[in-house]
Amino acid sequence: MHGHVILSHGSDSGPGATKVSALAELAEAMGWSATRPDYREDDKRGHAGSVAPRIARLRAHIATLKAPPVLVGSSMGAFVSGLASLQTPVAGLFLLATPGHIPGYADVFDLRDELPTLLIHGQHDEICPVDEIQAFADKRLLPLLVLEDDHRLGASMDAIAQHFRLFMDIVTNHPQATVQ
Repeated sequence: MHGHVILSHGSDSGPGATKVSALAELAEAMGWSATRPDYREDDKRGHAGSVAPRIARLRAHIATLKAPPVLVGSSMGAFVSGLASLQTPVAGLFLLATPGHIPGYADVFDLRDELPTLLIHGQHDEICPVDEIQAFADKRLLPLLVLEDDHRLGASMDAIAQHFRLFMDIVTNHPQATVQ
């Protein structure tokens, strides 16, 4: 067993969502354990109101683990995964359709430096326009894969899975991935 992956779904979604389900199955096939927290109760508080409870739920889950996990998130799940990485040790971040900010929430998107990180975004994302995350990635010198897709990234699952496999290989071989 390589380690653990926590996959966080977006708003208006659930732990059985297509992307997080497919990536959880892939992680398990690669020898990782995986969990998908259920944030639907938190999401009833609205977008801005759900951020802090989602982060608290994610951090509480991380605290039960023996080693830092890889965080995978889609949309709101990506936003809270990045913010959680500032407060809790993690082994890597694989973030999809990440919003640069949540209207009404005080903090903008951020993440811990010096972690294996890959940002993936749809060129035609109608909910989280690509320019915000592009500016963030450029400023922080982070890899950003922009796909010919929309917010759901539904037409890009094969490409996402391919990059996820490569990313997990990098995390497995990254020295910090085993540091607690």
